[in-house]
Amino acid sequence: MNMNIFGFAIDGWTAFGFLGQCFFGSRFIVQWLASERRKESYVPVIFWYLSIFGGLTLTIYAIQKRDIVFTLGQGLGCFIYIRNLVLIYKKKRRDEAAAVG
Repeated sequence: MNMNIFGFAIDGWTAFGFLGQCFFGSRFIVQWLASERRKESYVPVIFWYLSIFGGLTLTIYAIQKRDIVFTLGQGLGCFIYIRNLVLIYKKKRRDEAAAVG
């Protein structure tokens, strides 16, 4: 099903791209609200999950559009987001082991 909004053709792939953009954009709102709650700059774990979901969705969209710049930009970023989660969970395990030991 195709729609036309303000002269832009909206199809299923465009909707998929918007979904990715919503995931990716919402991470900044989540980070801002978490920082406001703490009264200091803070990046919650959900920020990285939203980054991954948004990045993967946008990478798939970019591949479908055959846009190499967009594909590499979003795709390579996903490795950084995943690495941040690995570092967070490794630290959490170390902290838990130190608390027990």
